[in-house]
Amino acid sequence: MENCRALNRRLMVAVNLMDGFYYSWARRSGVSGHTLALLYALDDGLPHSQKQISEEYLIPKTTLNTVVKACQEAGYLTLEHMPGQPRQRRICLTEAGRAYARQALEELYHTEDAAMAATLRLFPEEVVPAMEYYVAQLRAAFAGKFSKKEEP
Repeated sequence: MENCRALNRRLMVAVNLMDGFYYSWARRSGVSGHTLALLYALDDGLPHSQKQISEEYLIPKTTLNTVVKACQEAGYLTLEHMPGQPRQRRICLTEAGRAYARQALEELYHTEDAAMAATLRLFPEEVVPAMEYYVAQLRAAFAGKFSKKEEP
C-alpha cells in the first residue's frame, strides 16, 4: 500500500480538480462560483443561515453577504429572522430563485449523478463515508494548530 503522504497528495490533487470542475461549471453557466455554491446549498429545501453556508462551503462571510445581497436584489431569495437567534437570518429561495436554481443546477445534478453512479459501481457505499471520516480525522488532527480566524 502507498504511504500516507503519497495518498494524501493524490487526494489533495483529486479534491483540487473537483473544485476546479465546479468553478468551470459555474463560469460555463454564467454565475460566479460563490453564487453556484449558494444556490447548491439552498436547493436542498432545508433552512440555512449565512453562517452555516459560510462554514460548510468555506465562503468568506463578507463575500457571501455580497452574493446574498445581489441574489436578494434580483428577487431570488429572502432573508427571515431565525427564532431564538436574533443575529442570524435564514436564507430562503423565492419562486423565482427556485426556478433560477433549477436552471443553474439541473444539468450539474445529472452530471454529478452519472459520476457518482459510476463510482458506486466500483466502490458501493464506501466513497462518501470514507471521505467524511477522513475529513473528521483531519479536523481533529488540525484542532489547535490554527488561530480561530484561520480555522476552516
